[in-house]
Amino acid sequence: MKNSDRFAYVGRWAIYFIAIGLIAGLGSIIFHLLCQLGVYFFMDMFAGYRPPTPAGEHHLIIPTATPLNKWLLLILPALGGMVSGWLVYTFAPEAEGHGTDAAIDAYHRKGGYIRGRVPIIKTIASAITLTTGGSGGREGPIAQIGAGFGSFLATRLKLSNRDRRIMMAAGIGAGVGSIFRAPLAGALFAAEVLYRDPEFESEVILPAGLSSVVAYCLFCLTFGWGSLFESPDFVFRNPLELGPYMILALILVAMGILYIKTFYGMTALFRKMKIPNHVKPVIGGLCTGIIGFFLPCTLAFGYGYAQRALYCDLSIPFLLSLAFGKIFTTSFSIGSGGSGGGFWAIRRHWRRNRRCCGADVSCDHARRNI
Repeated sequence: MKNSDRFAYVGRWAIYFIAIGLIAGLGSIIFHLLCQLGVYFFMDMFAGYRPPTPAGEHHLIIPTATPLNKWLLLILPALGGMVSGWLVYTFAPEAEGHGTDAAIDAYHRKGGYIRGRVPIIKTIASAITLTTGGSGGREGPIAQIGAGFGSFLATRLKLSNRDRRIMMAAGIGAGVGSIFRAPLAGALFAAEVLYRDPEFESEVILPAGLSSVVAYCLFCLTFGWGSLFESPDFVFRNPLELGPYMILALILVAMGILYIKTFYGMTALFRKMKIPNHVKPVIGGLCTGIIGFFLPCTLAFGYGYAQRALYCDLSIPFLLSLAFGKIFTTSFSIGSGGSGGGFWAIRRHWRRNRRCCGADVSCDHARRNI
C-alpha cells in the first residue's frame, strides 16, 4: 500500500470514528436530558421524592416542594414498567434488560448488526423505566445505544462484518465514556466487556478511544466539564491500611456473586413465567415499588447516595439496607424485562461496602480507606 493510500485509509477511518463519537455523544445528551426531565416530572413533581445528585451533576429544573407520597412511589415503577414493556416488546424486543448482553451477542453472533430502531427504543424505554423508580443505571443502556449507532452507520456505509463489529465496539466506548465522563474507561470497557474471560479485544481500543474522547467532549460541552463524583484526598500513610483492603476485597467478591446470582436468577424466573412479556415488567416494577415504599433510596439511579457515601455522610445500617435493597430492586426492575442498566448497581455496592469497612474507625480514617 502506497503512503498516499495509507493516509487516505487512516483518514477515512478516523472520520468514521469521529462520526460515531459525535452521534453517540448526541445520544448520550438526549438520554441524559430525558432522564433529568423524567426524574423531575415523575419522581419529584408527581411523587415528591427528590434523590440526591452527584457533585458533577446539577438539576436542570429547580426542584418542587411536593410532599413525599410513598403510595405513589409504590405504583410508579409498575406504571413505568407497563409503558416501557409495551414499547420494547412491540417495537424492539432486543432492547429489553440491561442492554450489554444484547450488544455482546450482536458482536459475536450477528456480525455486529443491530437494527436501527433499537437505540431509539432503548433510549426512550430506559429513560421511562429509570425515572419512574425502576432501579438501575445509565451505563448499560448507553452501551447498547452507542453500539446501535455504530452498527447503523457501518450498515449504511455497507462495510464488512469485521468493520461493523469494530464500529459497534467504538460506539459502546463512546456511549459509556461520555455519560460516565471517563473517556479512557469507556475505551477499555468496550475492549474488555466483549469477553467473559479477562481478555481484551485489542483492535477496538484505539477506535473506541477516539470515539470516546469525541463523545466525552460533546457531552461536557453541553453539561459542563469535570468528573461525575467529588472525593476527599486519598493519602496512603501506613502499610497497615492495606489490611482493610483485603477484607474489603473478600466482601466485594461475596456481594458481587450475590448480586449476579440474584439478578440472573430473577431473570430466569421471569422468563419461565407463562404470561405475556409485556406484563412481566409491570410485575417487576410492582415488586420494586413495594421495596421502595419502605426504602425509597433503592429506587431510580442512586448516584447521589454513592456521592454521599464517599464523604461518610450515611450511617452503616442505612448503607447495608441500601446495598441489599438495591440488589433486589435492580433484579426485579431489569430482570423482569424492564429496560435499564445493571452495571452501576455493582459500583454502588462497591462504594457502600468499602464505606462499611472503614466505619469502625474515625471518619477521617475511613475517608482515607474508602
